Amino acid sequence: MADEPRVQSLDGALRWLDGLERAPAVRATGAWPLSAVLDHLAQSVEMSLDGFPQPKSELFQHTAGSAAFAVFKWRGRMSHGLAEPIPGAPALSAGADWRLSALRLRHAIGRFQANQGALKPHFAYGALSKGDYSLAHAFHIANHQDEIVAG
Repeated sequence: MADEPRVQSLDGALRWLDGLERAPAVRATGAWPLSAVLDHLAQSVEMSLDGFPQPKSELFQHTAGSAAFAVFKWRGRMSHGLAEPIPGAPALSAGADWRLSALRLRHAIGRFQANQGALKPHFAYGALSKGDYSLAHAFHIANHQDEIVAG
């Protein structure tokens, strides 16, 4: 959304969702419908708590995966294929009511923020601290924010 600031934190993601819900119309411009984009984002946050179904090898996580996250962190943003599902994740919603998917994302963010326990390794980046995971989630949401238009 051009009038919304780029998501930089999970609290910023919640504010962005507030803006989507206030908008008269919202749509995704990419390969996936808006409900699928929001479900994909929710899956990523949920899986940081519950586990990713098909992690890359430990060698990948310790080399290419951790290097990629280091670059994203240094740049302050990530870029990835916006139509690439999480490996092994359940099928994404194609429903017309994107608000249910937005509620799922809100709930996932709330669970993550309230979590005091251990986090599951990211399927590509490997083990991340809660602070780094928060950044990874915010970067991921901001990257997908590029394909969502409200107005």
